[in-house]
Amino acid sequence: MRRVIYIYFLMVLVLTACNHSGSKKTTSDKAIELASNVPIAEMPLNTVGPSEITGSIDRISSKLDSIIPEGAKLEIIAEGFVWCEGPVWLPDQNKLLFCDIPRNSIFQWSDNDGLSLYLDSAGYAGPSTGNNELYGSNGLILDNSGNLVLCQHGNRMVSRMNAPLDSPEAKFVSLAGKYQGKRLNSPNDLVYNRKGDLYFTDPPYGLPGQGDGPTKELNFQGVYKLSASGELTLLTDKLYRPNGIGFSPDEKTLYVSNSDPKNPVWMAYSLDDNGIPKSELVFFDAAEFVKNRPDIGLPDGLTVDRKGNIFGTGPGGVYIFNPSGELLGIINTGHANGNCTFNADESTLYITADMYLMRINLK
Repeated sequence: MRRVIYIYFLMVLVLTACNHSGSKKTTSDKAIELASNVPIAEMPLNTVGPSEITGSIDRISSKLDSIIPEGAKLEIIAEGFVWCEGPVWLPDQNKLLFCDIPRNSIFQWSDNDGLSLYLDSAGYAGPSTGNNELYGSNGLILDNSGNLVLCQHGNRMVSRMNAPLDSPEAKFVSLAGKYQGKRLNSPNDLVYNRKGDLYFTDPPYGLPGQGDGPTKELNFQGVYKLSASGELTLLTDKLYRPNGIGFSPDEKTLYVSNSDPKNPVWMAYSLDDNGIPKSELVFFDAAEFVKNRPDIGLPDGLTVDRKGNIFGTGPGGVYIFNPSGELLGIINTGHANGNCTFNADESTLYITADMYLMRINLK
């Protein structure tokens, strides 16, 4: 019992450091040193069964009732992670994949089989030895051919897994690793349009020292478009910490969250016929929410439903907006939150929240 308590204490140290001083997950060297005394593999993981009810729902507008039914409950379905991120649903296999960045691993979860390891060495070719963000994968997505595409912190690139989904291997093909001859920072989140163009964000969370570290080659943080033909275009370098990314259903608007404690906003970019921003606006400013919840996160990952409602992870929960930018409600997890995604028919929202995997039923 004492060892379990000690492990939990170390995990709290890491997570506290990862969310310190407003930076989304700035891992301190001291926390890494302390936590490295306990191998990640010894930190217990388990599927929670029956699922544990947690959190609450703030219904700011009655319009939320058409999205989340009355009586819906937020459930914890798995726990024990260091910092989980990047969920993606595999419709053909009816299961969820998501990352634990410090473990350098991807896990899978399904109603039938619960929780298990899907892929080790997911973001970095070396061993999973450090309790920090320098190694693992982050955003996950399926390309238009059904291949798994990953944002890799350790490898500092966007890559495609060179193996079938049902037989995963740590073999990757680089899709984007440099811009104008300089290495990317640490690709974070990504989204495809129907043409096969890939859009992704590139903050420095996976770099030692982040923006001030010696390995940083670019002097900015970017949002990029990788065309289906392989051309990499910088869309903006104005965001200090670009993070979550997603499209409106008509793909005419690109949403990007900014995990900047001084400018915690969700941005909306109007795209031209070539998928390049022609105008921009602040879709929602979360400064007041960050002020009220300073220790539990910033605007982070996001997803958009078929009706154009935006689900953005933010301070203490998942913020739900309609396409006009009206905040309809908040799913309060009580934790810093990494990202969220739907199952195939959008009847369930899965949330990676700190050390927990959660879900809530939708209408």
